Amino acid sequence: MPLPLYLLAVAVFAMGTSEFMLAGLLPDIASDLDVTVGAAGMLTSAFAIGMIVGAPLMAGLARNWPGRSSLLGFVLVFLAAHVVGAATSSFPVLMVTRVVAALAYAGFLAVALTTATTLVSPDRKGRALAVLLSGTTVATVAGVPGGSVLGTLLGWRAAFWAVAALCLPAAIGIVKGIPARRVQKVAADGPALRSELAQLKRPRLLLIMLLGAMVNAATFAGFTFLAPVVTDTAGLGELWISVALVLFGLGSFAGVTVAGRLSDQHPGLVIAVSGPLLLIGWPALAVLADKPVALLALVFIQGALSFALGSTLITRVLYEAAAAPTMAGSYATAALNVGAAVGPLLAATTLGTAAGDLGPLWASGLLVLVALLVAFALRGVIAAGRSSEVVQ
Repeated sequence: MPLPLYLLAVAVFAMGTSEFMLAGLLPDIASDLDVTVGAAGMLTSAFAIGMIVGAPLMAGLARNWPGRSSLLGFVLVFLAAHVVGAATSSFPVLMVTRVVAALAYAGFLAVALTTATTLVSPDRKGRALAVLLSGTTVATVAGVPGGSVLGTLLGWRAAFWAVAALCLPAAIGIVKGIPARRVQKVAADGPALRSELAQLKRPRLLLIMLLGAMVNAATFAGFTFLAPVVTDTAGLGELWISVALVLFGLGSFAGVTVAGRLSDQHPGLVIAVSGPLLLIGWPALAVLADKPVALLALVFIQGALSFALGSTLITRVLYEAAAAPTMAGSYATAALNVGAAVGPLLAATTLGTAAGDLGPLWASGLLVLVALLVAFALRGVIAAGRSSEVVQ
């Protein structure tokens, strides 16, 4: 894989740390800003909504900009949003900074996904996506637990300052390693924007985006509210939240790495194996959450399965949207973040039920079940489009 791809992954690491780190900071934020944990969880949904709106909007605006300039601009806006977020004492202002940061991240990721596919041969999109998403999984391994530790020891604001600092080396990497004109050339030589947007009328593309969104919703439903499960249900100390997040991150790194090697040539195998196992895993995690060893083991397994299945589906979005070379990344980003927005919203509604802290885990299982049922019911739509794929 080319070096610029890894430089993009560094930036995704910085931004992914921010996207995921709230899972370990929600109780601290809620206490400091005098809101409920459920309300604090809406910060995750606000970020995801910003990315849903921002992915196609920012990708459309940036499709004719020099690639390096657009990527750098998005990183600097992201940095500024975190500086303001770290300094504010107002929950509404913090909410706004999350939306602004999300718009910047959405634009960056949409352009980065497009750029990644131009850096490799057409049959290696899955491998390229795996490298790019490794920035996110490393964030869950190191960045997110690190943010949780900072939040525990120094307060949640320290984690926001740390993310702002992480953006600086990411910006330098972009300036030094990314060709300035690559994205602009793709837009100039490719189809018109209207033609690219017309790809969204295709049932197969929409179905794959829907399935990717539902799987990611399940991931975020359980992951966002994992901290109370670790401390209240399992009875572990606050520092064990970081341990759980590290295990989830290690699992996600393993899952996306293995899936990246298989999703180009054998996507059906990844989906057939990881889908049913993921369905079993979320209810098992809820049932065994009061047993610390089982809880931690299943957190690792669910991280691996969630990212293996999710990244494979998102890779298929890029293949299916091959006729939209500058917008395909935004379609994949939107699918990911529709799930990231819906998941915590659904999970938050379960906290006041008899399921309590375990409600989000049951919600994750339900979302995976619905995704598998939709895939089975519409398997004819999936089969009908196979002949048009770039790679089987």
